[in-house]
Amino acid sequence: MHAVLVDRNQQYRVAPGDRLTIALDTSLEEGATVIFDRVCYLSGDQPKVGSPYVKGASVVAKVLRQNLKGPKLIVQKFKRRKNYRRRVGHRSHYTELLIESILPDPEG
Repeated sequence: MHAVLVDRNQQYRVAPGDRLTIALDTSLEEGATVIFDRVCYLSGDQPKVGSPYVKGASVVAKVLRQNLKGPKLIVQKFKRRKNYRRRVGHRSHYTELLIESILPDPEG
């Protein structure tokens, strides 16, 4: 069974036991339990598609690590014959979650 959940306008396809990295959420603490109630899709014997969300469905996750750094990205700008060169580095910060369970719609 898997689900598609929405977190701050980004959708993620998850299954129990998956590790998920989302954009850094400073309101969460390591070891805390997070419940995502905005679920767009549930698979299983009878798949459910929400409009826009499946009522009563939720995904339970546990915060494993905070402030996880992503890969370094280098942005370079160059204009020939103008002596213009710029180089900027960037690393995004993430929160790592462990998906514990997917709770389906209680009505069936």
